[in-house]
Amino acid sequence: MAEKIRGAEILLRALADEGVEFIFGYPGGAVLHIYDEIFKQEKVKHILVRHEQGATHAADGYARATGKPGVVLVTSGPGATNCVTGIATAYMDSIPMVVLTGQVPKHLIGNDAFQEVDNVGITRPCVKHNFMVESVEDLAITIKKAFHVATTGRPGPVVVDIPKDITADVAEYHYPDKIEMRSYKPVTRGHPGQIKRAVDLILSAKKPMIYSGGGVVLDDAAEQLIEFTRLLGYPITQTLMGLGAYPAEDPQNLQMLGMHGTYEANMAMHQCDVLIAIGARFDDRVTGKLEQFCPHAKIIHIDIDPASISKNVAVDIPIVGSVSNVLSEMNKLIRASGFEPLDLEKDAWWQQINKWRAIDCMRYDRNSEIIKPQYVIEELSRLTGGDAFITSDVGQHQMWAAQYYKFNKPRRWINSGGLGTMGFGVPAAMGVQLAYPDELVCCISGEASLVMCIQELSTCLQYDLPIKIISLNNRYMGMVRQWQEFFYDRRYSHSYMDALPDFVKLAESFGHVGMRVEKTADVTGALEEALGMKDRLVLMDIVTDQTENVYPMIAAGKGHNEMDLPPGVDVERELS
Repeated sequence: MAEKIRGAEILLRALADEGVEFIFGYPGGAVLHIYDEIFKQEKVKHILVRHEQGATHAADGYARATGKPGVVLVTSGPGATNCVTGIATAYMDSIPMVVLTGQVPKHLIGNDAFQEVDNVGITRPCVKHNFMVESVEDLAITIKKAFHVATTGRPGPVVVDIPKDITADVAEYHYPDKIEMRSYKPVTRGHPGQIKRAVDLILSAKKPMIYSGGGVVLDDAAEQLIEFTRLLGYPITQTLMGLGAYPAEDPQNLQMLGMHGTYEANMAMHQCDVLIAIGARFDDRVTGKLEQFCPHAKIIHIDIDPASISKNVAVDIPIVGSVSNVLSEMNKLIRASGFEPLDLEKDAWWQQINKWRAIDCMRYDRNSEIIKPQYVIEELSRLTGGDAFITSDVGQHQMWAAQYYKFNKPRRWINSGGLGTMGFGVPAAMGVQLAYPDELVCCISGEASLVMCIQELSTCLQYDLPIKIISLNNRYMGMVRQWQEFFYDRRYSHSYMDALPDFVKLAESFGHVGMRVEKTADVTGALEEALGMKDRLVLMDIVTDQTENVYPMIAAGKGHNEMDLPPGVDVERELS
């Protein structure tokens, strides 16, 4: 007869058998049996964060950078509710995560016991799935199911709610190698007939456009996407979440599309006759006004999630399957067809695109004595060769990072796209740095976002995480101020960040290095100095132009062909 062990030990053994490297967590009464088992073993490392939201963002950053599921452990009640923002962040961007929440003992559930909340009910709208463990015999199999659901099909966060008495009860340990769930069988292979139809349409296009999204990154399909794009010679654009899956500096890349995308990408989208959407979900920041979205195009949509197809935009040829599998099959058909890729200089469609590209839609004043935030990002990109892991918070600095940092590799751009979560950047950078201790990890932030999870600087000190924080400090909630300038007659209601801390002293108080940069001439030298401190966390407080706005911009309710460009750009004159 096999040995019986406590539920807490079953949980730790299951995590170890699942290959979990780190748990990001914060202890409390309902999970103390689990923490006792963590103390007794060494296979799974625990990272003590300073707030449960930080745990979820750190696990999220780890997952985005590695492709492995991030794991979180928190106690019941406020421990679990503090995770909801991070769970929703992962859910919106389809990030694999398993969140283990403590719960009061089973006999107290429903009695308003101390630190009791309905974790399953609260998280149901923002998880891929959640479980309540009802017996210790079910614990191991439930953990296996949680990781299976989180990492297959369209990935996402899964919550496992574990009553305290389950972790004290005993049972035999068995962890299955595989799991079958009758109600959950994601399709990974695209339909051959649909793939053939799609390739026939693709090869007939006169004004084609490839639109790739985060699904390419999540499925590790960059190699297949690059081959597909180069076999065709077609222009390609990426969503915010798709950056890096196709090299930024490749001449076929028109860069990001959408609300703050390039002029050439958006105009090509508007005028294309065949649109190939790959691992993208047609969200509102990409499409602009739906009635004007790609009005002349036949649309092909490849996605692992059947619910995403034709949800926002009706498509002509849907293909349900993993991006890597479908593109591999398409590449075979394209090679067999003998198709000659478009000539980037002689083809009429490329000639039109190159005219749009010549507009230089992201120009800014490079001679300004006041530090321009775009310049900081450009210098960071140049100094790092576009090879750093870059996390960001949310706002103007996020958009400038997406526009001006040249991402040539997937999984290097770590940001909250769908939910837009301020406070994400620093804890996400922690997760990335733990996954890749010898790599350069930079967090591009703003002073408003930075203070939201500032306590995690303590975690960085405890675990020697030498991340570099580049704070573009314009003393405003920058994107809020920009919208107030454009759409609210400059009524800057509560967007000015008054009473800010001295960030240099704040960094130093946590045991790190603080730097303040106030002159354009000092930016490059300061970045070089910070990047050279390979074993220290450096917080750079870079004082930037308060009036700078993100361009191009498509206002709400406008189409791709109705962009606001930087002041002084005359499209008609420059195209003539």
